Amino acid sequence: MDRMIAYCGLVCTDCGAHQATMANDPEAIERVAAQWRVDHNNPSIVAEGVWCEGCLAEGRRCFHCADCDVRACGVEHGVANCAHCSAYETCSTIQRFTGLVPQAKETLDAIRAAL
Repeated sequence: MDRMIAYCGLVCTDCGAHQATMANDPEAIERVAAQWRVDHNNPSIVAEGVWCEGCLAEGRRCFHCADCDVRACGVEHGVANCAHCSAYETCSTIQRFTGLVPQAKETLDAIRAAL
């Protein structure tokens, strides 16, 4: 499987939700939901909201990807991911996200450097 990099720089294909969805594995989806309830201190996360085919796919997206402002902006601008956007260096939307998720910034910065 090719690597799918979300607009925000997260690697969808490395995500347990994506992997479980692509394997059509409900038990794995429930394990991901259980882990996310702990990781995000959110007891309301349910398996139904975890199924995800990836940010760039036309299919199902997990609850946080479906409502992601970074994704919405990337779609609106028609870019492969935020590293390809002319506003990448000054965009408050992606800066806010990557400030919380430094590994996503590292991915996007590496892509941007290779352009």
